[in-house]
Amino acid sequence: MFQNLTVFETAHAMAVHAGQRQAVISQNVANADTPGFVGRDLPSFQDIYAPKDGTGTLQRATRPGHLHGVTADGVDGMMREDRSFAAPDGNTVSIETEMMRATEAKRQHDRSLAIYKSALSILRSSLGRQ
Repeated sequence: MFQNLTVFETAHAMAVHAGQRQAVISQNVANADTPGFVGRDLPSFQDIYAPKDGTGTLQRATRPGHLHGVTADGVDGMMREDRSFAAPDGNTVSIETEMMRATEAKRQHDRSLAIYKSALSILRSSLGRQ
């Protein structure tokens, strides 16, 4: 019954993704005044971690040896440039867009914690503990 608790792995992967995305957003904001800087972003959690083989298991790893997938060190390979905004000096960072992305990342992190807490509560209840 408790041999495959992928809900915890998924919640952990979602929290790690939110943290990585927040780091990319902070780099963008820090370079908002740098001429020629091209903003970057990570693909959504759903795009990166969607099952590719139809088994319902994650295909990306969040740490070495986890799920035998791509490690979190490979996040640079997943980043994409964001050229949806262009300032006269060639900078592509929009502070308003980065604020919206930061809010999305916070919501994703909060959602992952809520999933984790809910699954833990269900597991404790099933074991007869409060």
